[in-house]
Amino acid sequence: MSERQKLTSSHLRRQAFVYLRQSSQAQLERNVESTARQYALVERALELGFARDQVVVIDEDLGISGSGMSERSGFARLAAEVALGHAGLVLGLEVSRLARNNADWYRLLDLCGVTDTVIGDADGLYHPGSFNDRLLLGLKGTMSEAELHVLRARLEGGIRNKAARGELRKALPIGLVWGEDEGEIRLDSDEAVRGAIATIFVRFAELGSVRQVWLWMRREGVQFPLRRWPNELRWVTPTYHQIHSVLESPVYAGAYAFGKTRRERYIDEHGNTRQRMRRLPQAEWGVLIWDHHPGYLDKATFERNRERIAANTRPRAHDAGGAVREGSALLQGIAVCGRCGRKLNVAYDGRRGHKRPSYYCPGRILVENRGSWCMRVGGVQLDQAVARALLAALTPAGVKAALHAAESLEADHDAALKQWRLQLEHARYQAERAERRYRQVEPEHRLVARGLERDWENALGELAKAEAELALREQQRPRALTDTERDQLLSLGADLGRVWSAPTTTDRDRKQLIRCLIEDVTIDVSREQRHAQLTIRWRGGAITELAVPLPRHQPTIRTDEDTIELIRRLAAHYDDGRIAGILNRQGRRSARGERFTAIIVGGLRRYRHIPAYQPPTEPPDGELMPVYKAAEQLGVAPSTIFRWLQAGFIRGEQDTPGAPWRIRVNNQLRALFVEDAPAAYVPIVDAMRTLGVSRQTVLQRVKRGELQALHVRNGRRKGLRILVPQAETSLFDTTRMNAAAV
Repeated sequence: MSERQKLTSSHLRRQAFVYLRQSSQAQLERNVESTARQYALVERALELGFARDQVVVIDEDLGISGSGMSERSGFARLAAEVALGHAGLVLGLEVSRLARNNADWYRLLDLCGVTDTVIGDADGLYHPGSFNDRLLLGLKGTMSEAELHVLRARLEGGIRNKAARGELRKALPIGLVWGEDEGEIRLDSDEAVRGAIATIFVRFAELGSVRQVWLWMRREGVQFPLRRWPNELRWVTPTYHQIHSVLESPVYAGAYAFGKTRRERYIDEHGNTRQRMRRLPQAEWGVLIWDHHPGYLDKATFERNRERIAANTRPRAHDAGGAVREGSALLQGIAVCGRCGRKLNVAYDGRRGHKRPSYYCPGRILVENRGSWCMRVGGVQLDQAVARALLAALTPAGVKAALHAAESLEADHDAALKQWRLQLEHARYQAERAERRYRQVEPEHRLVARGLERDWENALGELAKAEAELALREQQRPRALTDTERDQLLSLGADLGRVWSAPTTTDRDRKQLIRCLIEDVTIDVSREQRHAQLTIRWRGGAITELAVPLPRHQPTIRTDEDTIELIRRLAAHYDDGRIAGILNRQGRRSARGERFTAIIVGGLRRYRHIPAYQPPTEPPDGELMPVYKAAEQLGVAPSTIFRWLQAGFIRGEQDTPGAPWRIRVNNQLRALFVEDAPAAYVPIVDAMRTLGVSRQTVLQRVKRGELQALHVRNGRRKGLRILVPQAETSLFDTTRMNAAAV
């Protein structure tokens, strides 16, 4: 069957769609001829008998891959037009332009077969409804997908093969640069950059925490280098992520790493196929070549750093560890349960500023799902016992430790000063470089000279700032110790107890010192004998056992039963916050003499097994409710309800003095609040005039039920209305007649 025979008058009455696609923006820029050939398919559609206004060009997908991993709005539009029966012909330069995966390709074939749409490419026209044509189109689609697979396999195979030799050039972290030879990686030639990276590893070896290194660099003003381009170096304030990335990267330890991530396909919530990158554990990396190039540290040190960071962030249940945190618990991170071997957690009790630490093991909660602790013990006595053992072991080395502390303080300052001097040298070079560029330009070329002059001024400003900062840092240098101060320091080193208890020694310092000498402390509690058995495992293998007596419990402070009974009554009607307000208005106090809060009331209620207040979803007629809610139901202000309560027109309930009033809202009460009163109801002023009595007398009669009253809640004359009984008019009642005449 010829091409003309496959296109019938039915096809020619519909539209011809020309689909264009290039896989990437780079192909779109380089392969200009391929794009021109695809646009030329419009002429072929005209030759096949379609009018120019019938030809539709779909080129939204230029620069988008057809592998199925990217959303193609143009292809979706084409499929929709085919499904609606608007397309008579679909033209593409080749099958690979339409789709590179069989899922999209066969979906389009099925739609074309159902709607009687012809598909055309550079080789001819095909009707998907014909078995032979569909077979040929299926082969072309399979070959198109296989071609993409072969091309990708060749490319990835070459990349992996080169990476396996450590010669694949990829982006290197700051502080490392590629050399001239194949696979050669060298340390950065900039001494300031090398010093900044080396400082991070030195500080981590001393401080043992990524966060502490980050805080030290920010406190000392040490900048972090960034190199976007080979000749562009910027110094910025370091972030936590930058410090963590340096310490976690094996490239700084002389390793060549490749294949640390893997692409994964998944279906999103909209049913679209997506890709995401997943970080792989080190054991699954594609390439890891140690001793590939010179680094800032060796492999053993890098592995120890990684283990320490992992212990700081994700300590295992049965191992001691974790970073040194804030808080007064000296055994935080190194206390181990003597019953199940898990690491003990820390809790703090008491008021702010007087927190008492305690150690607990939630082993049974984790294993048996029971709401009880495996072990819990107060931490004050345990911390004191371990501190005494530590100081007893440290006393012989106290003098050396004191001298080392003074030397380390000066060394820290020298390390920061070295980085500032290197940054000053870099700023001076940038200023001189900007000056040279400015002086080399022709003076007449002002467009360029003005820009170079501005760059020179900015560089001079940065140089002045660096010089001022360095001068300030040098003034802050710790001065050398005098002989008298050295003698005082030596005497202080002999008495480490004074140093340990000094106000300037922080809990973090004490915990850091404990971790330098103690591996872990195993704690077991005997409630019958009222003591805790401590097993201290020192670094080096020595074991010390201590028996620490536990204090007896103080008599329990209890809230008086009258208050508990009142809470029990109020909990049926109010939440914890309102109950606390009622108790405070009555002048009541908690067992510790504090004002009641919602938290205190809730704790008492749960301890005494008092059910919490559950507000009804839909209050029935005649239910007690607070004044504000009753006012909302009746459509008036709460002040109106309070006035009626004080006047005695309606009845309310109050559980205890100071508790909120509650009103029983029923149909009878709702009838007293109306939109418009009947004509017989008059304002209270008219009722006073008619009855000839005072306002208070009228209100008392309403309270006793002798007069009926309503409240009009809307309109200009809203307010109280009184029903005044009409007396029979007497012939001799001249007063009433005269009043009526007036």
